Amino acid sequence: MPKFRKKPVVIEARQLVGPAGETMRVAEWVRENGYPWLLGDATRPETLTPETTPAIPGAGLWIDPATGELVIRTLEGDMRATYGDWIIKGVQGEFYPCKPDIFEATYEWVSA
Repeated sequence: MPKFRKKPVVIEARQLVGPAGETMRVAEWVRENGYPWLLGDATRPETLTPETTPAIPGAGLWIDPATGELVIRTLEGDMRATYGDWIIKGVQGEFYPCKPDIFEATYEWVSA
């Protein structure tokens, strides 16, 4: 059976920690990198539309008013980020949440 090693890549990431203000700082970082706010009725996510044209088709984000969770729309669907999760900027500019245990098993800190 063939085996493969994952190519080493350097990514950017921010962890959701602390109060709602921290969630907004992370959300602004995602927005600054081409993911627009999704506007409309956040209790009906299927109705949300981007405020501007996303850098990646279909991408966007919003904060769930019921839970305060950051929700990132990806090509794979809507992904929720809870406190402690890492938000990763992938190699093609895509964003997605990652649970802390998976993040720690997969990534290590590198100096800038």
